[in-house]
Amino acid sequence: MANPPADIPQKVALSATPFFPQDQLQCGPAALATAMSAAGVPTTPESLTRSVFLPGRGGSLQIEMLAAPRAHGLVSTRIQPSMQALLREVAAGHPVVVLLNLGLGIYPVWHYAVVIGYDLSAGDALLRSGTTELQRLPLFTLEHTWSRSGQWAFVTLPPDQLPASASESDVSDGRVTFERVAPPAQAAMAYRTALQRWPDSLVLGLGLGNALMASGDARAAADVLAPVAQRHDSAAAWNNLATVRLKLGDTQAALDAAQRAVSRAQSTEPQWLAAAQATLAEVRQTLTGK
Repeated sequence: MANPPADIPQKVALSATPFFPQDQLQCGPAALATAMSAAGVPTTPESLTRSVFLPGRGGSLQIEMLAAPRAHGLVSTRIQPSMQALLREVAAGHPVVVLLNLGLGIYPVWHYAVVIGYDLSAGDALLRSGTTELQRLPLFTLEHTWSRSGQWAFVTLPPDQLPASASESDVSDGRVTFERVAPPAQAAMAYRTALQRWPDSLVLGLGLGNALMASGDARAAADVLAPVAQRHDSAAAWNNLATVRLKLGDTQAALDAAQRAVSRAQSTEPQWLAAAQATLAEVRQTLTGK
């Protein structure tokens, strides 16, 4: 490949990555079990088959591949579609699940594999793939077959770890989706970890506030949401802050936040107007006792 990152080692082999030999149709569960076990959640392809394998489609769809680890306390995150990003993840110690098209033209042959290493001097990638425990594949070939899937790839990691190369939007998307199925404490950990890299993120700040509220820690949620609302002047943040303050019994502060939410929604965020108006009505009802 051309122009590999200059700041990564010339050779990496994540040799401790587990291997689950599997036939072509079951490559999805096998690749997922490999990545999840490497992330500290031991599992097997058989235990994942029902979650990710669709017999009618003869394989596993990307959405199922991303979703399954979240039910086991891991965060799935798409990485940037480039060989540079893939190599950075491997250099950081993260096996990467890639979707390859091994077919030609109108007859695609989709295949999931896990990249566990590379050797830049030899021009090779190292993979756990199908029934081959250690497949050496020219980086050129990997790049070519991977490009046919739009260079679709992801890593799955514990909530207190971040991908080396993923964008803020991909990390945010991964954590928002994780929050929907994870215990609130794990979701909060995932958001806190991401905020260390992107401290000004509205999505991550909102997510942390919501996760803390869901965990029952309204005071911590208010402490997070107040600066987020001030920094971004966001209707969503003001509305959530109003709800939290109302729960804490700080009704006047809740009224101020709710009014700000309605004002902001009326001017720039109409999708939040109905929710903000409902929160404002609830706060006013609390104040008047009616």
